[in-house]
Amino acid sequence: MSRITSTLRRRLLALGAVAALGALAGCSGVTYAETPLPPSAAPKTSSSAPPVAAPTCANATQSYDPLPSLPSRAEITDATMRDRILKRGFLVVGVSADTYLFGARDPFTGGITGFDIDIARAVAKAIFGDPSKIQLRVITAGDRLPLLQSRQVDMVARNMSMTCDRWQKIAFSAEYYRSGQKVLVSKALPGAKDLALTDLKGRKVCAPAGTTSLTKLEQVKGPEAVPAATHTACLVLLQQGKVDAITGDDTVLAGLAAQDPNTVVTSAKAVTVEPYGLGLNKADVYLARYVNRVIADLEADGQWKKIYDRWLAGPLGPAPSPPTPVYGR
Repeated sequence: MSRITSTLRRRLLALGAVAALGALAGCSGVTYAETPLPPSAAPKTSSSAPPVAAPTCANATQSYDPLPSLPSRAEITDATMRDRILKRGFLVVGVSADTYLFGARDPFTGGITGFDIDIARAVAKAIFGDPSKIQLRVITAGDRLPLLQSRQVDMVARNMSMTCDRWQKIAFSAEYYRSGQKVLVSKALPGAKDLALTDLKGRKVCAPAGTTSLTKLEQVKGPEAVPAATHTACLVLLQQGKVDAITGDDTVLAGLAAQDPNTVVTSAKAVTVEPYGLGLNKADVYLARYVNRVIADLEADGQWKKIYDRWLAGPLGPAPSPPTPVYGR
């Protein structure tokens, strides 16, 4: 019994010494690294690679490859074209009615005419064999994307610039015309012919709501941006003295200047490049490829130049080469 007690006493003393050493270590501030676990027992951590960035839009003018050739109506199997457009019997196109030279109502006939209208009618002719198989729906610039997204129109032909942001919401045809943003002012304004946007510090400049022209205007320091529903509404404000200038695509401004001889499009360099594309619903890839074949054929057989000469040669000079299409989206 005494031997057991003696043994127990020695063990208790040894445990106390270990505890005392631990306490001393804690008081001295010394720390010890944890013993690493063997690989099989180590806690598993995530080894997944960083998330892949979403695809970016490298070129806003890049559209889908055109069809090799235009199919007959019987050969069209795409649901959108077959069940909506062909079954309906006509193409519904959103257009402008007050963009002189591109899409404007003729005061004598009441019809809507212009460069964009002829391009839209060429698509209708390709589909139905008749350019009159088309319903032109007058819309504002701000209507373009919502009406395409809700399928209230099949296509928009309304001097619409192709941008990466818009590609996220809708689809475009290949580029069919290239413009640039410039400035229109009253001839009475000092130095009118040479004024650029940056020269209009403190002056009111109008651009239509929902356009890239207004977006660019708001980025320029100096002028005060004044939005309006359309370019024609901007012209009225200019004529009333409520704004000092209008900014927009040179094609549109040329039409305004033709309507009001007291105005002039300045010679200042365009501040942007504006590639025009026909707007389509984002899901209508086949229709985009069909339209791209129509545009390519118009350019190849000289019809594009004839449309240009009919509407734009007078105010803008001889026809340039059509824009070079970019495919492969």
